[in-house]
Amino acid sequence: MNGWGTARLLYVMNVGMHLAADHGGHDLTGNGRSFDDFFRDEAPALFRRMCLVTGNRNEAEEILQDAFVALLERWDRVSTLDDPVSYLYRTAFNRWNRLARRASRQLRERARLAPSEDAFSAVEERDVLERAFSELTARQRAAIVLTDVLGFTSPEAGAILGIRDVTVRRLASQGRARLRRILEADHG
Repeated sequence: MNGWGTARLLYVMNVGMHLAADHGGHDLTGNGRSFDDFFRDEAPALFRRMCLVTGNRNEAEEILQDAFVALLERWDRVSTLDDPVSYLYRTAFNRWNRLARRASRQLRERARLAPSEDAFSAVEERDVLERAFSELTARQRAAIVLTDVLGFTSPEAGAILGIRDVTVRRLASQGRARLRRILEADHG
């Protein structure tokens, strides 16, 4: 744990001891085990395990602190349980689940708030491409559509068009070069 986390937890433990003093001097020991002893015995193992679960030391420390604070607030009852360690772990894992659900919810909300694709921009781009495509010869358009859009090989496209495969490659290459020049002129 970093210095701030330890200091925060010690502060919380100190507040708990003062609360106990305010409640008739009850020392928060329960079955003979003080909260301080319980913390000292269980914190290192819980911290290691939460590091494994979260993959993040800071998040693991925060969960550990929250779990111990929750136990401290109820130590008079928790200390009398048959297995307070199980209660500690259940508390820690519940906290981790809440954090994970909150992060997931925030991620979903951000995804919904993310700007959607600009429909007008898409229409404008399509219009620009259609105008540029219309300036090609019919054979260049056919060669590009068959090879680049539909994925036919040059021999297959040649068979469809009734021309040689080398002619298909030449037409597609000329058509792509012409498209590049037209689009660069529009956006240049």
